[in-house]
Amino acid sequence: MLRFLTAGESHGKALVVVIEGLPAGLSVTTEDIASELARRRLGYGRGPRMRFEADELTLLGGIRHGRTLGSPVAIEIGNSEWPKWTEEMSPAPGRTEKPLTQPRPGHADLAGMQKYDLDESRDVLERASARETAARVAAGAVCKLLLRHLGTEIVSHVVQMGQVVSKNGRQPLPGDLEVVDESPVRCFDPSTEAEMIEAVKAAAKDGDSLGGAAEVIAYGVPVGLGSHVHWDRKLDALLAQALMSIHAVKAVEIGDGIEVAGLRGSEAHDPIGWDAVSRTYPRGSNHAGGLEGGITNGEPLFARCYMKPLSTLNRPVLKTVDVVTKQETVSFKERTDHTAVPAMGVVAETMMAWVLAAESLRKFGGDSVGEMVRNRDAYLASLQA
Repeated sequence: MLRFLTAGESHGKALVVVIEGLPAGLSVTTEDIASELARRRLGYGRGPRMRFEADELTLLGGIRHGRTLGSPVAIEIGNSEWPKWTEEMSPAPGRTEKPLTQPRPGHADLAGMQKYDLDESRDVLERASARETAARVAAGAVCKLLLRHLGTEIVSHVVQMGQVVSKNGRQPLPGDLEVVDESPVRCFDPSTEAEMIEAVKAAAKDGDSLGGAAEVIAYGVPVGLGSHVHWDRKLDALLAQALMSIHAVKAVEIGDGIEVAGLRGSEAHDPIGWDAVSRTYPRGSNHAGGLEGGITNGEPLFARCYMKPLSTLNRPVLKTVDVVTKQETVSFKERTDHTAVPAMGVVAETMMAWVLAAESLRKFGGDSVGEMVRNRDAYLASLQA
């Protein structure tokens, strides 16, 4: 079983991710992971911390001479800003001189304080911060490397920023990823890109934040990942849970799920054809998003993630209550972005990669990459036969 666990706080010394269940023989380098972490820092509307926060990457274990050993892989992402926070975030006994007692609406601050019997917000926000997604991206980078051996590639792009929605409906192919990343808002629609940038500028001028949506697409996914016989192994359910776990994501759509809810059955379903050359059953459309009955059907797999506006604003307008005085006030300001939708798309790639890598290992098995690929090839050959 493939799984990963992250540890660390936003202003702590480092984030750590441990990945268990990877097969041996997977080529992994620091550069492979660093390039994905750099993509996470992209996007118009990010705060100034993206310019000075460096991801100091260290491969701690599970990799020797550039290849996985089959043992757990441990990766550390050091925080270059740690020297400024050594006292505030020290693990040694003590108390802060600047308690944060004005929880932010829309954040985990107050609910986390109540759940864990804490008296200030920093004990919550440090772990609830989206900085944790850097560790996820590191894990996802490794999962992407594994999926490439199986012919699967994943891309994402922004389809909505605030009220501005992409108009052309085109989905980028794997070869278009560089073009998407070159866009300041990671939008594949040039006609909409400028409108999205203006929307971010307007929100920033008002000291406000913007949400939006990103679409994530996997190409080359084989038929048969997931299950129709177990409720907790349906791939659309696993994918929705993984994508909903991303900070500030409040809705996930699989395929054209929202649109088809308003169609008749004669319009909503994808016709099945037969290709005698490839000996496959292509669909005439892909409203289902590559999933039928909780199982991949061989079409591109895609989902959309909808992110709410960030709950930390540069203009103090969100009303709250001081948990000490119980007096009405405004929420405190922690470091923030105007929007994080472009980065969220990169994180969504990470979570989709993890789900597909985990289900591929469940389907094909193998203690080494070579064995896994042989098992996959035998399975695909059996389908064509």
